[in-house]
Order: sequence, then C-alpha cells, then structure tokens
Amino acid sequence: MTTEKTEKKIVLIGPVYPFKGGISHYTGLLARALRKEFNTEVISYSMQYPKLLFKKEQRDFKNDSFKVENTHFWLNTANPFNIIATAMKINAMKPELVIIEWWHPYFAPCYRILSALIKTKILFTCHNVFPHERFPLDRFLTRLTLRGGDYFVLHSSKEASELKTIIRDPKYIVNMHPTYSAFNFHDQPEKTSEEKVILFFGFIRPYKGLKYMLDAMKSLEDVKLMVVGDFGNARAEYDELIDSLGVRDRVEIHDGYTPDREVEKYFAAADAVVLPYIDATQSGIAQIAFGFEKPVIATRVGGLPEVVTDGKTGVLCESADADELVKAVKKFYSMKENGFDFKAEIKADSGRFSWEHMVKSIRELADL
Repeated sequence: MTTEKTEKKIVLIGPVYPFKGGISHYTGLLARALRKEFNTEVISYSMQYPKLLFKKEQRDFKNDSFKVENTHFWLNTANPFNIIATAMKINAMKPELVIIEWWHPYFAPCYRILSALIKTKILFTCHNVFPHERFPLDRFLTRLTLRGGDYFVLHSSKEASELKTIIRDPKYIVNMHPTYSAFNFHDQPEKTSEEKVILFFGFIRPYKGLKYMLDAMKSLEDVKLMVVGDFGNARAEYDELIDSLGVRDRVEIHDGYTPDREVEKYFAAADAVVLPYIDATQSGIAQIAFGFEKPVIATRVGGLPEVVTDGKTGVLCESADADELVKAVKKFYSMKENGFDFKAEIKADSGRFSWEHMVKSIRELADL
C-alpha cells in the first residue's frame, strides 16, 4: 500500500554522508523514506564533534551511496550563535514537525537551545536514551534535552522504560530499528564453502562482550570468528587475550573503520552474526545482518530479544557467559545442518523492520 505524498514539511536533524557510522546511515535512509511522503528538509553538521573530543577523521568521502541530496550542513554543535541562527532558519521553513536524532548527551546543549527556539512540534528519535558508557551528569543532561520534545520514537521497550524515568507521561511509540538493506553494492554470491564462520562486526567496546565470544572459541574448535571493527586503543589487550586463550589460529581480525562498500564482503563470508553484548538497547548491526538475510546469535539483553526471534531469525542465549555462547553457536549450526531455513524466517519477519513502517509510526504519532 502506498501513501500519497503531501506538502506537509518535515525538518530532519542528524548526521548524514559524509559523516561516518550507523547513525549517519540511519538518518540518510530515514530522509529518503520521509521524502517519499513529505516535503523533507535535512539539516546536518558543519561541525559534529570538536577534534579535542574526537581526534579521528569524522568523514568518509569514498562512498556516496548514502548521500542525501540538498542537505544543509549548517549546524555547529559547539557554537551557540550558530545554533541560534540555525533555529531561526528552521523557523523560516515553517515545518509541521522537526525530527532530531538523539544518541549521546554531548549534544544536550546544542539540542536544548534548538528545542527552546524552534516554534513547532519536536520529535526525538532515540537510538539510546542514556549512553552505553555512563558518566556523571548524563541523566541530568538527557532529561534537560528530551523534555523539550513533544514526541519520541524508541527502538525497544527498555528504552521506553528508561524514558519514563525522566519524562512524565511521554507521547511515544516503540518502532523496531529498521533494516539496513543498502549495503548490497556488489551482489556477492552466497557463501558456498563448508568452513564455519561467525562474524562480530562494529566498533569494539566493553559492553559488546567480545571477550566472552573469544573465550567461547576455546570450545568451538571447528568455527572461525571474524572480528571486523575499530578497536580504538584496546587492540593490545584483545591480542593478549586471544593469545592467552590459544585461539589465534581461528580468530581473524580486521581492525579499523570499514568503508561502506567493503561491508558486504564480510557479511557474505559469514554464516551468522554474533552479538555477545552484556548491555544493549537495540543494535544497528542486527539490522545490517537482516539486510543481508543473515541470522543473528545474540544475548538476551536490552531490546535484542525483541529483534531476534529465538529459533527462527537467530538464536538467543544468556549474557556474560562463554558457555552459553558455545551452546548458542552449536544450536545454530545444528539447526542449519538439519535444513532449517533462517533466510525464509528473516524475510517473513521483515515487515516490522521496514522504513515504510517507521514513517507510518512517525505519521501516526505526530498526527501528520
């Protein structure tokens, strides 16, 4: 069912190409979906993070497949005069709704000023209500910012519960994180080798529980683990752990940021994607996996059980337990070898992860 495009105007604020990362991809895909139905203006950053806080290159110009045409790169998140001027420009557009991507309290001062000055309804899309790695004042800064919103889109029940601890009676909807299906650039063939390969993908952070998956590899002697992501300053400690566990010959590491056009080859080479998280709200990695019709082996934390249907689109297990991961990986391969069609289940479940469903949720929540 298609919806006729209206002239109602929406302003979407967040990172888009050439900024790196999953939230940039998310904002770009959301902008495309919104533009099918609404007159949508996209505002991104002239400066996202000061180099003092984020020393690595924040942009990647190599691949423009997520480019959003006619984006306004206006917003300097650390310059209050620029933020005020941006708010005035938004008001001049006379939108019916402003959507702001929220994921970290760093943006609190910027978004608090914007929300105080914008003269229309504001919807926050919350990737995380609170940051994964908590710090003093994060709760205060989050509440200060989000109380300027009229509506909230959340990606898990856990996030909804967290929001209710800081906002009284919020107007919200839980819409599962949509699928990232835009990485299929080369139409890689299906994996045909008999080698068993599990993929861990994305930034390596303590809350993602990689150390438990590495520990599990001791008991998965016929399985190879590909670890693809940016270790930051932690590479040495993981190398030491791999060597101490004696699993170096079955762990393949690709350290660093993965350009968009190289993502596909790693997912194509894997049987499944593993998310051994010890804490989570939701996961964009799971949605990249489903975009490639790859099952997900995940822990029962946060919103992951709402995304991965145990025994159908993947396998769930308890967190912070290497033995549980071993059982989950073995269960996955047992099901696969007995002919279970994970791909068919992923396809059947794809409707609730569509971008069209996301736009419908926004339209109904904000009464557009």
